[in-house]
Amino acid sequence: MKSIQVAGLPHHALNHGLVQHGMNESDAYRYFVLKAQKIAISHGYEIINWEETFNNFGDKLDRKTVVHNWLGGGVAEKVVSAGLRCIVSNQDKWYLDHLDATWEGFYMNEPLTNIYNPEQQKLILGGEVCMWGEHIDASDIQQTIWPRAAAAAERLWTPVEKLAKDTTAVTARLAHFRCLLNERGVAAAPLAGYGRTAPSEPGSCVRQ
Repeated sequence: MKSIQVAGLPHHALNHGLVQHGMNESDAYRYFVLKAQKIAISHGYEIINWEETFNNFGDKLDRKTVVHNWLGGGVAEKVVSAGLRCIVSNQDKWYLDHLDATWEGFYMNEPLTNIYNPEQQKLILGGEVCMWGEHIDASDIQQTIWPRAAAAAERLWTPVEKLAKDTTAVTARLAHFRCLLNERGVAAAPLAGYGRTAPSEPGSCVRQ
């Protein structure tokens, strides 16, 4: 199934040509998003909306909408309670360009937090780890992504009941994976510290 991200335009762009029809800024934004949804669905696309549309007028969204949660926690449970599907990508945990987000936080971020109904759990399609370009270029992109993205991958690929409850049980395995990446020419950063941290001292990659 084809998919398309429907997020909306800047409000000043929406106002142009719509305010004259008696719409305020919020009305224009809602009109644009809902119109774009109808067009996308008519062409057979799966529609994904950033969470702002759900937060502002979730009851008006097409029931086929997939909501992309990115602003923070607590949204996914509201989305599935409303009967919509959700992709979890809360920026405080799963945005790689947030250099203060540690690999432990990536690992412990649970998409099903406070979602206990099995039918609602099925509406969580998964998660996305995002890498935005404001703070990276060719010189630092690899160590910004790795190994933190691997911690999130294990979180998403492993059944909840089999996940480590304490990240110290994961450290040695993730450090070994980081060494493998280095051996293969991928400039994965050390585990210690925040994202894109330099080694604290010379030594084995397993201990950094």
